[in-house]
Amino acid sequence: MNITYFLFFLCIIVCTLIITYWAARRSRTANQFYIAAGSLTGIQNGMAIAGDYISAASFLGIVGTISINGYDGFLYAIGFLVSYLIVLFFIAEPVHHLGKYSLGDVICSRFPSYNMRWVMAIGAFVISILYIIPQLVAAGLLIRLLLDINYSTSVIVIGGLMTVYVVFGGMFAASWVQIVKTVVLMSGTFLLSLIVFSRFDWDVTELIAQVKLGTPLGDQFFLPGNLFDSSLETISLNLTLMLGTAGLPHILIRFYTVQNTTEVRRSIVSASWIIGLFYLITLVLGLGAVAMVGLEQLVALDPTGNLAAPLLAEKLGGDFLMAFIAAIAFTTIVAVVAGLVISATTAFAHDIYYHIIKKGRTTEKEQLRAAQVTAFIIGLISTLFALGLKNINVTFLVSLTFLVAASSNLPVLLFTIYWKRFNQTGAITGMICGLTASLVLLLFGPHVMNLNGGWILKEPFFLLHNPGIIAIPLGFLGAYLGTIMSNKQQKNTDAFYQFYLRAHIGRFKER
Repeated sequence: MNITYFLFFLCIIVCTLIITYWAARRSRTANQFYIAAGSLTGIQNGMAIAGDYISAASFLGIVGTISINGYDGFLYAIGFLVSYLIVLFFIAEPVHHLGKYSLGDVICSRFPSYNMRWVMAIGAFVISILYIIPQLVAAGLLIRLLLDINYSTSVIVIGGLMTVYVVFGGMFAASWVQIVKTVVLMSGTFLLSLIVFSRFDWDVTELIAQVKLGTPLGDQFFLPGNLFDSSLETISLNLTLMLGTAGLPHILIRFYTVQNTTEVRRSIVSASWIIGLFYLITLVLGLGAVAMVGLEQLVALDPTGNLAAPLLAEKLGGDFLMAFIAAIAFTTIVAVVAGLVISATTAFAHDIYYHIIKKGRTTEKEQLRAAQVTAFIIGLISTLFALGLKNINVTFLVSLTFLVAASSNLPVLLFTIYWKRFNQTGAITGMICGLTASLVLLLFGPHVMNLNGGWILKEPFFLLHNPGIIAIPLGFLGAYLGTIMSNKQQKNTDAFYQFYLRAHIGRFKER
């Protein structure tokens, strides 16, 4: 075991546990546990949103994808960033006005029913678990590589830590772990990018020239077509990334942690700036990895390229810098997983336990206890899944998460907020159609059905690796057809008018 790596990881664990202890003393009610009592400022919440969003796939995956695929790899980053414009203009403020703790609150503010609560809670749970698993798998592999600890032990340690953060600290702990993670991540990667530029005497043209020498792609490295043979795959991928963010529960519930719409807008704008700067930094790191480490060595150590950033750090600063970057990656994973656990916990403890099982008749103490127990169970389930899916393609699960969010939650959210004729039948059919379509298209696609190492060794029925271009329209179509084919039409125009005003200005107003 490398003592430098161990000390960095130990430092991260101690610091986050101190934050959790501090947060636990402030999480004594359900309101504090779920949304930190709305006490965050817009800037703080923006940093927490960035911390929630920049996962292991963003940090390790994007740098590796750029290193291997060049221009096409950077398209991932562009898709992630543009998605926040959709959230800013169409989703953020209505979610803040209509909800209290969960996405189920938003939809049920217009269509109050137990069935609607069930459907929204199941969707949030599926999306959160699908996102948690690849984070835990990545953490287990990272710790096993750097500290030479058994994979199972690594996953159990990470799963235990994230559960402690949420059970005892709630949203306070998750938010401040994410804020600290964002500060450390941005400062560390920015420092690394400056070191890269300094090695080339701050000459970008020299860096580009070395990149062409370091990759067999040559000039093609800076042109499209390296990642996908079909332009349809590229369009479909970016459609999924751009629309998926607007349906991710762990991102959207963050709009409850601030007091007003001014802070909501400030949250999104500050998060967009942080995320945009981060992806520019990943571009520099991806180019630096190719130029200084070389594609051949990157692929030899890890064919996926996920170790590009740590290997670049080792090349530039030896064990110390590599340990620092690896610790940042570890913090990234822990912070994201904590936010996801809060999202899944809220869906079950608030939507199902409080509203359906107890029908709103519980004390604050009972709600808090139910949320803590739920968080523990979700942490346990996620850890068990990660232990059994050691060799899973984590990129597949991340893309599946965005696909499910874009094809199920997003159509229902948009139609609920903006379509007067939309009804509960349309909302339920939209959720079911989007969820089913995304799962079926991926299960029968090349990620799962593949003669070369797939889960099912057969030719895929569906050839697109990124089926968002089909699944997302099916989600919208299901919501539309469910509405127009149902007899339950919106009869009270005044009711929708009041709902619409509440969604956009936060209060009812009579005509």
